[in-house]
Amino acid sequence: MADETIGIIGAGIVGLAVGRELAHRRPGTRIVVLEKEPDVALHQTGHNSGVVHAGIYYKPGSLKAQLCTRGRDLLRAYCADRALPYEESGKLVVAVNADDVARLDRLEVTAAENAVPGLRRVSAAEIREIEPFATGLAALHSPRTAITDYGRIARSFAQDIADSGGEVRLGFPVTRVGRVTGGLEVASGERTVRVDRLVVCAGLHADTVSRLAEDRAEPRIIPFRGEYMRVSDEKAHMVRSLVYPVPDPRYPFLGVHFTRRVTGEVEVGPNAVLAYAREGYTRSRVDPRELLRMAAWPGSWHMARQHWRTGVREMRGSFFTSVYMRAAADYVPDIGPKDVARTKNGVRAQALDRDGSLVDDFRIHRLGAVTTVRNAPSPAATSSMAIAEYVSDVVLGERDAS
Repeated sequence: MADETIGIIGAGIVGLAVGRELAHRRPGTRIVVLEKEPDVALHQTGHNSGVVHAGIYYKPGSLKAQLCTRGRDLLRAYCADRALPYEESGKLVVAVNADDVARLDRLEVTAAENAVPGLRRVSAAEIREIEPFATGLAALHSPRTAITDYGRIARSFAQDIADSGGEVRLGFPVTRVGRVTGGLEVASGERTVRVDRLVVCAGLHADTVSRLAEDRAEPRIIPFRGEYMRVSDEKAHMVRSLVYPVPDPRYPFLGVHFTRRVTGEVEVGPNAVLAYAREGYTRSRVDPRELLRMAAWPGSWHMARQHWRTGVREMRGSFFTSVYMRAAADYVPDIGPKDVARTKNGVRAQALDRDGSLVDDFRIHRLGAVTTVRNAPSPAATSSMAIAEYVSDVVLGERDAS
């Protein structure tokens, strides 16, 4: 292995974590991370809410449940070792009506099976003790849920790769993957890189880049824009930690919530609005080819038939701040439309199967010398170091892909 070169497409936090893990396991192996952007972590990694999840939501036994737990522990230790921000601010998952309470009961069972550390059920009065301006009938309190800065962690991972003798090659949009004698050739226009093994961690472009490596067509990536509001400085003190709704189990999105960042700012969001481009961070960003691609995928039509009402509601919230904040006001009623301003947006790479199913769990494929990460939604950032262990096992033939 000492003379081997392993290529990784994508310098988000997952791709960089994989590169770092492989370099650690196989000293002397050359790691080359290929990234189309001029810097690392410019898409999903750099646009998320910075939450380190404790594992409350995920189906027991799923990859998400397993790797979130392991990843959280690894990430905490890494941040402590590198003096990176990691604050266990805690989180409340709040029920505001009878239906929520029933779902909270089920969520409590799931969280217990996932051994979420320190989790406890709290009453309406106890909600106020933890978050004086929050309201609800009951809640789950997760004291070990944390906040961090994933962009800084990703840049630290990139430095680890460089320190091991590897390279993060920026400005290298992959246009072709070809099999050559004894390995693979990855091209960006006329430039080429020869590798022995390849890992695709392309995030928003996971399906198209994986297809270059002859992986199967599905799942397809459908981009969803997540829009955030920033709470004014005058009202930011009203949220001490994280305040979440009880999620709807039909969707892999957690709903609009309040998040205190490591900077001290408080954000509300994100929603989930269909984006019209892979990198559609604004409503005006439209890619006609992407729209045609989505329209041609049977899964898109199945999804639309199943979830169009939710789509309409989310779209209204995208255009009208009063609608956006209406649901948020159920949890912190003293923060209203006049107390927030629109801030950064993110785009989530949501994998969609042919039958219209929104893929919830992590999904990883292997085709000989190529390993593809086809779905890595939240909590992928939390789980990144554990995903890296899992993917490295697959790459090195020590386990089967998911």
